[in-house]
Amino acid sequence: MKKESKFWQLVKKNTPKIEWTRLESWSSYGVPDLLGYHDSCGFFMCELKIAHGKKISFSPHQILFHTTHTNRNFILVQQAAKASPPSVKLYPSSAIHDLQLGVARCLALDDWEHIERLLLDAPLDA
Repeated sequence: MKKESKFWQLVKKNTPKIEWTRLESWSSYGVPDLLGYHDSCGFFMCELKIAHGKKISFSPHQILFHTTHTNRNFILVQQAAKASPPSVKLYPSSAIHDLQLGVARCLALDDWEHIERLLLDAPLDA
């Protein structure tokens, strides 16, 4: 199983209040990997990334999506175990350029309950 597929299984397992749909990204370039839903907040999207260092690579299509769709969209990053201790970090879509530079500040770190709460409670004008 690919690392991103394992990460997807981890997200699904640790965010049980969210109904997730994994999207086929090859059909529409730049669209995030996951579509999330909950009755309290509606739909939102989440890009999954595996990081091997401080800087994270994105395709031009992903950059365009995240810079033009910052409302209720997120980037969830799993730090690869070889690069440093394994961790999971949640970022808003608006942090995409800072993630490329390796200077982004995460919204949550290694706390699945907090990550799930942020995904569900993010205001519509975030």
